[in-house]
Amino acid sequence: MTTIEPILRTATMADLPALRALVERAYRGDSAKQGWTHEADLLDDERTTDTDLAEAIEDRDARVVVLAEADGALVGTVTVTDQGDGRSYLGMLCVDPAHQAAGLGRRLIAAAERTARDKFGARIMEMTVIDCRSELIAWYERRGYVMRGEMRPFPVPGEHPFAMVVLEHRLG
Repeated sequence: MTTIEPILRTATMADLPALRALVERAYRGDSAKQGWTHEADLLDDERTTDTDLAEAIEDRDARVVVLAEADGALVGTVTVTDQGDGRSYLGMLCVDPAHQAAGLGRRLIAAAERTARDKFGARIMEMTVIDCRSELIAWYERRGYVMRGEMRPFPVPGEHPFAMVVLEHRLG
């Protein structure tokens, strides 16, 4: 039996409902707990909104990249945002929990880095990870990301017992 690799492409507004469902399924709730990259044990709110995703899709300084199966089902996504001065930001990287541990996350990071370099002229990719997610931080470090020694507040209003660790990677 042959397996068809999901294709990488830029998200469109038509992807919005499936994209939102993918992000929520990967980050929150019981479905997220099927994978290892979730935040479901830390947070129980919504990970994003239709408005935030629509703004990212339409933003000229951002690219929302998706991995889609032959039937159009989305199995992964990552957002790259131009920060200017040769820097881009990697955000909302996620893979459907049923498809994790198959190399799709690495594929999405590679696509994000190419996008940052080719579309935005970036030399450095930056990202943030919740500080208590040591296993996830280690995964990014194995992909060449290094902690800068900088912490940022958690970007959602409210009382949270954690902060965001800043990692960066020099793009070749």
